[in-house]
Amino acid sequence: MIRFVVHRVLLIIPTFLGAALLTFTLIHLIPGDPIQMMLGEKVIDPVRKAAMLAQYGLDRPLYVQFFDYLWQVAQGDLGKSIVTKNPVWDDFFTLFPATLELAVCAMVFAIVVAIPAGVLAAEKRGSVYDHALMGAALTGYSMPIFWWGLLLILLFSIHLGWTPVSGRIDLDYYFDEGTNFMLWDSLMSDQEGAFVSALSHLILPSIVLGTIPLAVIARMTRSAMLEVLGEDYVRTARAKGLSGFRVVGIHALRNAMIPVVTVIGLQVGTLMGGAILTENIFSWPGVGSWLVNSIYQRDYPSVQGGVLLIAGLVILVNLSVDLLYGVLNPRIRGRR
Repeated sequence: MIRFVVHRVLLIIPTFLGAALLTFTLIHLIPGDPIQMMLGEKVIDPVRKAAMLAQYGLDRPLYVQFFDYLWQVAQGDLGKSIVTKNPVWDDFFTLFPATLELAVCAMVFAIVVAIPAGVLAAEKRGSVYDHALMGAALTGYSMPIFWWGLLLILLFSIHLGWTPVSGRIDLDYYFDEGTNFMLWDSLMSDQEGAFVSALSHLILPSIVLGTIPLAVIARMTRSAMLEVLGEDYVRTARAKGLSGFRVVGIHALRNAMIPVVTVIGLQVGTLMGGAILTENIFSWPGVGSWLVNSIYQRDYPSVQGGVLLIAGLVILVNLSVDLLYGVLNPRIRGRR
């Protein structure tokens, strides 16, 4: 187990280097002048432009800029935003609670709906329930996020008026955001109705962001359960007269959860990618919206630092999923 953990930790280094190189290359391939974007439509004096390029290190060869950036990252310095002049760390972690809150709610929604749906589809294999649930999962997986989000806004926000269209809370409420987690801060505030308002703003974005993970988890749960339900120990448990809940919910589901947990961990990357579109659709002030604006403004340090931090989060989650294998199945822990 220790060798496995060390091996996985060492793999983080080349993964980070690859993410840094890819991000650096792609952001510099985008056409546009970051200095011009920063100054707007003003006519730039060539001398001033040269000075600003030197100030931000953009006048040096690209390979020199890349290695300088890696050296800064190795020292824990992700640079300063060209637009806000703030350290990238500060901008990212100011907005990250909004994205994390949305991603957690979306994942909770996906897991709570997907696992029971997958178990039911496996238990009722070939029935109307199976075809309906897996058909809905396939539809959800195939649905573009921006189209799905706009449909829900038109139906529930504009036509029915049940949910807000955008933002994290109604403008009627104002309080100090101590943690930047709106649900917690609104719950701790003394303003009546603030928590309900914050929760209502989370419903549609969470459903939109959680739809694709829901579909993937449901299909994987069904496949894993079908494999496990055919095992000898499940048939033995049924022969002993154990209740269906104990056979399916305890004996079968626990072993079927190993591949499901893997898929759940992999969906973190999907959530981060989907958050970019979801946050822009619902005007959600999180990391996704910040990255899109940074790309438009050619804010190289913000884009590179933001992508690296998100990549680090995904890597840590996947490492945690690998470690959970041993908890779910001691035989795997023994082999590793």
